[in-house]
Amino acid sequence: MMKAAVRPKTGSRKNKDEAAAVTLSIRIQPRASKNEIVRREGGGLKIRLTAPPVDGAANEALTRFLADALSVPKSQVEIISGHTSRDKIVRIHGVNETDARRLLNSSKE
Repeated sequence: MMKAAVRPKTGSRKNKDEAAAVTLSIRIQPRASKNEIVRREGGGLKIRLTAPPVDGAANEALTRFLADALSVPKSQVEIISGHTSRDKIVRIHGVNETDARRLLNSSKE
């Protein structure tokens, strides 16, 4: 009779990344005078970007801006939906919600 070896789950890389990820609802304003984070009336995030909304330039600027603001590699920032819209859902891996709120609030002028 063969016995199957049972190993405890130590968590895969994917599970750890998902545990340390935050999803944000963001409205962007392209062609702004400077890149900055502002608060919306409903408490959401609005990000002004200098990039135009052409050929994915605003999406590229958004991922770069969020990566810099949260001190994560650009590859950790993923636009989930809204690639052609001003309203976007963005997932950032490697940062939890508490850290994301603190860092985004401190980068607000």
